[in-house]
Amino acid sequence: MDAVRVALLREVLAGTEWPRAARRFAGALRSSVVPHRGGLLLVGTEEYEPWHLAAHLVDESTWSGIPELAPTLVRHRVRPGDPAHLAVGLGRLEGAGRGATLLMVAPDRPDAGLLQRVHDARRAGATVLSLDGGDEEVRGLAHETLTVAGSEVDLDTVQHLVSAAAGENSLPSARGNRRFRDRLSGLADRLTAPPPARW
Repeated sequence: MDAVRVALLREVLAGTEWPRAARRFAGALRSSVVPHRGGLLLVGTEEYEPWHLAAHLVDESTWSGIPELAPTLVRHRVRPGDPAHLAVGLGRLEGAGRGATLLMVAPDRPDAGLLQRVHDARRAGATVLSLDGGDEEVRGLAHETLTVAGSEVDLDTVQHLVSAAAGENSLPSARGNRRFRDRLSGLADRLTAPPPARW
């Protein structure tokens, strides 16, 4: 999602908790990875692989000049012949310790094997963050959480907000307090409008 669409999305969500919550969570992510010069591991559940968030964090790391934001995507299933950036399996979590940051994206409850690996990484000194659906055990493992459950936004939207906020260098200006439906309507109008005429 480009910067213009993220700005429009933030405008639509102005007055809700989400822009501020995403910035808080992104700030925790940055403050964990930057001092350690990277070491960000990104893992999902067996059913949900956060490759989209991985791609956005790579983009943000490039645009912001913060290479530490580029994650290693840890996958549940790695096939022979997968390219190097898609060939890191769950065994990588076993080496996560002090200085590593583990970002778990878990819309639903992860299996016991993943939970145990994350628990072991935390005990070894890794910082654990979670974007989750509200599972108590996931939240109990994380040092910092952002829960997306039963709200007006979905997990993909929150991931866009978090990745964009992680690459920001300043806070945005304050927005007005228009109703959510009005902001959503305005966003839809702008996204579907024809491009301006060029002379």
